[in-house]
Amino acid sequence: MKVIYKITYPNGKIYIGQDITDDINYFGSANSTLIAQDFTREQRRDFTIRKEILWESDTVTDGELNQKEREYILAFRSNDPAIGYNRNPPFKG
Repeated sequence: MKVIYKITYPNGKIYIGQDITDDINYFGSANSTLIAQDFTREQRRDFTIRKEILWESDTVTDGELNQKEREYILAFRSNDPAIGYNRNPPFKG
């Protein structure tokens, strides 16, 4: 199963990603440096994130999956630095 997921961090910012393995323990490849800048050392001591599956398919091609991920990034505006941690496609605010 291939999925598109949304990660929500405690500050409300989001990250949209894809997983071709449907691994329950996979939480994406967002830039850790960007995320760390938004949290103090104390906030990092107790940190909960939420993962939601937005879309899934057994038959989608990798190209179609990439396109679907892009659609969700744009729809949720997770490439806007004020809203999320996706940096591609570049935000044109």
